[in-house]
Amino acid sequence: MPNKMALLVVDMQNAFLQDRVEASRISQACEYINHVARLFRERGHAVVHVQDIEGMEADQEETYAFVPEVEVEPDDVRIRKVHSNAFWETDLEAVLRERGAGLVVVAGFAAEYCVLFTYQGAIERGFKAAMLQNGILSEHRDTVQAAYRDRHVVAYPVLEWLAEHSGTRA
Repeated sequence: MPNKMALLVVDMQNAFLQDRVEASRISQACEYINHVARLFRERGHAVVHVQDIEGMEADQEETYAFVPEVEVEPDDVRIRKVHSNAFWETDLEAVLRERGAGLVVVAGFAAEYCVLFTYQGAIERGFKAAMLQNGILSEHRDTVQAAYRDRHVVAYPVLEWLAEHSGTRA
């Protein structure tokens, strides 16, 4: 039985957040995302950054880059996608299974689109899934609240405990 976890950081990119979400909300979400990412790395759990490249032209690398507030480490997994569900036509499922992930924690942008569809994709593939409390964003605050109301949510103190008691130290 898999006892590892994976943090999926979805579409935290300049192209999607710039001029759509207030900087203070981005900073707050990134604080939670970065805290959990550091914790997962320290305990040998996967951190996966999902980058939406649909419509990206060759000269738009910077536009589609991850926002600077998100800490991306060299050993983090990077998945590029062209669909809203990060599992669809990518190797994300294989990567998570190879790493023994049983619980997938989804964070990022946008609560009503790619975050939600990736969350559902994880469940459809047999993973346990939860959204990171205070770690998802949308242009609309009420959408974030609806996502938390209608889906499984996990707070970082619970993840701290789980990380300590599942998996191994890196």
